[in-house]
Amino acid sequence: FKFNVVKNKATGDERPSGKLSVKENSSCYHNNNDDDLFSGKLVQGKHVFQQNFSIRSYEVGPDSKITIGALTNLLQESAVNHLIRGGVMVEGLGWTPAMCLKNLIWVVYNIHILIDTYPSWSDVVEVETWTCASGRNGMRRDWLGRDYNTRKTLFTAVSVYVMMNKKTRKLSKFIEETRQETKPLFMDYCDPIINDATKLRDLDFDTAHYVIKDLSPKWTDLDVNQHVNHVKYINWILQSAPESILETQKLCSLKLEFRKECGKNSLLHSLSAISKKSDQGFELEHTLRLQNGLTILRGRTVWMPRNY
Repeated sequence: FKFNVVKNKATGDERPSGKLSVKENSSCYHNNNDDDLFSGKLVQGKHVFQQNFSIRSYEVGPDSKITIGALTNLLQESAVNHLIRGGVMVEGLGWTPAMCLKNLIWVVYNIHILIDTYPSWSDVVEVETWTCASGRNGMRRDWLGRDYNTRKTLFTAVSVYVMMNKKTRKLSKFIEETRQETKPLFMDYCDPIINDATKLRDLDFDTAHYVIKDLSPKWTDLDVNQHVNHVKYINWILQSAPESILETQKLCSLKLEFRKECGKNSLLHSLSAISKKSDQGFELEHTLRLQNGLTILRGRTVWMPRNY
């Protein structure tokens, strides 16, 4: 880098002037190896999608670890990229050509995430994801997250998606056209990476220990499906969790069931209750309810001491 001092004739001020010379393919400008590392690829007979993610500074919380919301976004990103790389997605969050013709979208029916270790800022996480049918009308997706360098398993997750009509906002059957479109990517069958049949219960104002009332979704809380994204729901249920737990414990299990969608004109309440407490941590139950009493989400979180 070379510069000369240039004097402004009108003001007499001096400033440096010069040109930055960057060699072609310099790592500070562009690195082809980075493209290969983070672009993602199909493996295991094209049924498994593998992609690496570098944890960004804006994805970590006050403990310098990735937040649960940011981690959930990684899951969604890898799922959509799987459909893109597989050549079946043309629009939105995984919409296939047949889904677009029939105004159908994917919505999350449930999700369960188990976190063993939270990655830190600048860590590289390798995410593998695969999918198969779930019953007659669902699509199940599994995830496995590893530390790219140590190969240690960081987290696992499983989720079920169903179809919804974008105009009527009613659930739809899994149409045969999309079943054929996604067949090359679907595994014939595989056991879920997390198998937890524990039922979740609804909380009300009598059974809840902590309540945050009158939460109001904003336009910025909506996603491309025109309803509140499931990551926002996670933030809402944590708002009613005791702050002492948030500060001293780490979230190691999150299980959510979505009962009803939520739009920007909704008004809802976040309810939480401690169901178990021990030296090993806490278990909390959660419910999000609309003002009219209808449940839109029920969930359970498990917490362990940060130094455990």
